[in-house]
Amino acid sequence: MNNQLFDLANRQYQQKDYQGALMSFTQCLQDTASPLAPGEMGLLYHQIGNCLVKLKNPTEAIHAYTQATADATYNAAGTVECNLGMAYASLRDYDNAVRCFEQAVADDSYAAVYKAYMGMGNALMKLGKSAEAGVAFREAALDEENPDPTKALLNLGVCFMALDRPADAVASYESALPFDMAPATRNKLYASLGQAYVSCGEMAKAVSAFEQAIADKTYFLSDSASVDYQRAVGAVAQGVTTVGQGLAPAAPALAASPSDTSALTQVLPVADMSGLDVAADGTSMAAYEDDGYYDDGYGYDDYETQDAFYYDEGASYDDEAYPGYVGVYEQGEDHFFNASDEELEQWSKGLAKQDRKRRNVGLKILVALIIVILLACAGGVVAYTQGFGFPSQETVVRELFADPSAAKSEVFSKATSESSIDTMIEPVQQDANPTIDGMNKSMSDSTVYVTAHTPEGGAVQYRISMVRDLIGWKVSNIELYFPSQN
Repeated sequence: MNNQLFDLANRQYQQKDYQGALMSFTQCLQDTASPLAPGEMGLLYHQIGNCLVKLKNPTEAIHAYTQATADATYNAAGTVECNLGMAYASLRDYDNAVRCFEQAVADDSYAAVYKAYMGMGNALMKLGKSAEAGVAFREAALDEENPDPTKALLNLGVCFMALDRPADAVASYESALPFDMAPATRNKLYASLGQAYVSCGEMAKAVSAFEQAIADKTYFLSDSASVDYQRAVGAVAQGVTTVGQGLAPAAPALAASPSDTSALTQVLPVADMSGLDVAADGTSMAAYEDDGYYDDGYGYDDYETQDAFYYDEGASYDDEAYPGYVGVYEQGEDHFFNASDEELEQWSKGLAKQDRKRRNVGLKILVALIIVILLACAGGVVAYTQGFGFPSQETVVRELFADPSAAKSEVFSKATSESSIDTMIEPVQQDANPTIDGMNKSMSDSTVYVTAHTPEGGAVQYRISMVRDLIGWKVSNIELYFPSQN
């Protein structure tokens, strides 16, 4: 790998010149003078994906991350899968997001597994799977590498509230209180705790929690939280500090080990309360969407979401009727002998006209053929100048992607060296049915934009340069293509 170019790309990224970093990482990937060592292709695609995320292009980031995961020699698969999950989540494709987070968690070498669990929990909440989301948030809170478990505990409480388990929500919120956190987060936590207390009938504790939430006068209770606050204040004013009897005791929110999900599922109802993914402070779960963790390899946790000739000519010829001929003949053979002179004259004229038509048929056919040939030649010239050929650009491209190794001796121009062909073929993803995204054609050269699909479900885009070869086309250059660069 071209280490000098790679270092330049890293500096550009750290200076937040993401467009420049994207171009430099891409050039490093395509630098034929510096072959890539094992794992470096995955590393470069990983960094390209990071740049595309920063440029708010999650769709292309997914393509790049997918290519990174295809490099089995790259040792940061868990990080890439986590980022891939975040990209899918930003596009609201939560099913694929969960799949990627699960793969990240399964990578034993991934040190920041709590990031994947947080992303997984948020995606599962979006899918209405509150119980499964609770398991994920609990795992994130239990991860010793998690520097800030408060968000995981807060979201775990949200899951308990969604599942109508306020006592367990109280346990989760109270578990978060000893940790350091931003004032805004702490205010939200106290407001959520206040609503959980109200649901448990602990009115005095609820009033205390609500007053803690609004004490610094920077936090405002939501409508539902305000209603609960007034209920609690009214109950305490009447001397009622606890409402209801026989409430289920709170189960320890963090009682089990990270690998044991049975403790949480024993606390939660068997039937998932789908659709109740509403935070305890009354806000939509969209408020927690940014709690997912994006890992760009530079220590940043700031994943940014983005709420992305046919021509037909027909003619018919109706032969003119000859009443003299038809009239005479259709009246029967005997009428010929009995026909008048006028009828015989009409019949004679009809025969003569038919004869002339028969003699002119050959000439007409010849003239028609000449006209057709001239039109075909004219059309061929126009088609040639407009970039049409045989085989066409599309045919050559499909032959290339169907079997890159076998096609390289057939589809490349003679001016292309063997070493250049081998270098260009290397990143080509075999695909029997690639998508032709667009084409720019001229008389002597053409550019074809192609998307090839990987077996893992990803996609890679290419820009294919082609030159005229007699009446057909040949490939002169192959490049990876990222539309955001153009």
